[in-house]
Amino acid sequence: MNIYTLLLLILVGLMTGAFAGIMGLGGGIILIPALIFIFGFSQHQANGTSLAVMLPPIGLFAAWNYYKAGHANLKYALILAVAFMIGSYFTSQWATKIPEVTLRKIFSVFLLLVAIKMFFSK
Repeated sequence: MNIYTLLLLILVGLMTGAFAGIMGLGGGIILIPALIFIFGFSQHQANGTSLAVMLPPIGLFAAWNYYKAGHANLKYALILAVAFMIGSYFTSQWATKIPEVTLRKIFSVFLLLVAIKMFFSK
């Protein structure tokens, strides 16, 4: 792994944590598309690595199955998990001060943009 990849993993982890802290979302809507579109993971690899990031206690058994099948990158998962925790901690403090209606609108727009990107991708 080169320094560029490491920095990109940290950035994606921070962004995933930030969106988790702001809107309560992360793996399925941020991390999986990032692993596919930025790092070139297959859908299986992205699912397995995302589960490994959120391992305790959410996806322990599912992540283990993906790992055994060769679809979880634990090195990436560890870096992303640490950055995710940092991002979610700081942005959750900020998000608790945003009015509920504004937060719901931010969440909705983001979901729509990701859905459009996923739908029209190869």
